[in-house]
Amino acid sequence: MAFPVGLIVVVVVVDILAPPDVHLGPLLVAAPAMAAALGGARLVASIGALAVVAQLIIALVRRGWITLNHEMQILALVVVTAVIMIFCRLRERQQRQLTQVRSVSEAAQRVLLRPLPRCIGPLKVASVYLAAEAEAHIGGDLYAAARTDDGTRLVIGDVRGKGLSSISDAAVLLGAFREAAHQHATLAELTRYLEGSVSRGLAELTETDHDADEDFVTAAVLDIPDDEPVIHLVDCGHPPPLLIRHRQVTPLEVRQPEPPLGLGEFTDTGYRVETFPFEAGDLLLLYTDGVIEARDRAGAFYPLTERVASWEGDGPEALLRHIRDDLLAHSDGSLGDDAAMIALSRTPASSTAPAGK
Repeated sequence: MAFPVGLIVVVVVVDILAPPDVHLGPLLVAAPAMAAALGGARLVASIGALAVVAQLIIALVRRGWITLNHEMQILALVVVTAVIMIFCRLRERQQRQLTQVRSVSEAAQRVLLRPLPRCIGPLKVASVYLAAEAEAHIGGDLYAAARTDDGTRLVIGDVRGKGLSSISDAAVLLGAFREAAHQHATLAELTRYLEGSVSRGLAELTETDHDADEDFVTAAVLDIPDDEPVIHLVDCGHPPPLLIRHRQVTPLEVRQPEPPLGLGEFTDTGYRVETFPFEAGDLLLLYTDGVIEARDRAGAFYPLTERVASWEGDGPEALLRHIRDDLLAHSDGSLGDDAAMIALSRTPASSTAPAGK
């Protein structure tokens, strides 16, 4: 408020002291405009009223009466103040609507994409979700974890669709995983069930949205036993997880990836499960393609494997902080797509059993 009031005081003093042919009164219209940047309609009205009083003071001190010129300047002040107040009211209404939308979005995210606990059985866990849009909180990227009797199951995925349809598809997959992770004995059976759920969900959506017939979900489904230092993985068209061991980064690439979920007609009778070592001290990084497809100003993709290999920290949370900060710096703070990441490590006591058990 000091800036518009200061402007009014300066204009009044200079106008009174200036030669008769110099008139600074018209500059008073800038005061309500400055007030709009600092506050709402009430502040604009107060500053506008103060500017009108200042114009009256100028007229009475310099002329001793109010001339037609001063009357026109006062009228202009009133009109400008009224217009600015209207825009302030509209801005305040939009801000309230945006706050409500953000509140609903945050609530939906808490329900749909539940935060992962820091510890799941013998695993230390960290997760992060980066929305491409500044005001967005949810999108087509997803992850979830489920604790079973003898291990931990995880899924990370990316819905190809956009907008509300992608959120709906993500909700279908997450709901199916959280329920079926405890009911299916093998990872292949679980993945087959997820394929069926996603295909049915996409079929229902296609009936109302013709663009949905091209949607699918890339996903990596993992099973990490408590008593074996291994990872069981089914890769459905998803970027391969990264295993970090002694600062060496190894992509866990399966020999034959499965088609993305929702494309069941291209899948044969079973899902192939591949096994990789995962010992104490290892770190596992799961991510969506929004990470590796982030570009810098020159159009270069984010070199995730190289940046992870140069990292010298310790622990899942430190790893994700490093990647998040480095990724945002690489992309100048603006991602082209949503990005989700999970980092895992196994505690030493959980990997004492031989890998061939």
